[in-house]
Amino acid sequence: MVSKTQKEQIIKDFGANPQDTGNAEVQVALLTADIANLTEHLSVHKKDITSRRSLLKKVAQRRHLLNFILKKDVQRYKTIIEKLGIRK
Repeated sequence: MVSKTQKEQIIKDFGANPQDTGNAEVQVALLTADIANLTEHLSVHKKDITSRRSLLKKVAQRRHLLNFILKKDVQRYKTIIEKLGIRK
């Protein structure tokens, strides 16, 4: 789970204003932070099946949002991929 201060920082970095949490870029950035935290957790707790399922759901949700951004604007997609360091 992303802390409140981390969430505010991500929203400030990717959103147009501090209340812009519905923006697809902000959602992708928040999901990326959650995915990183879950990946770190699962490297220690290998048999935590519920967290693994949660990780897979978040990855799929991020993929759907990235596909949405790609369909709308390719340049926005490339920018967010580069900023977040996601491969593809």
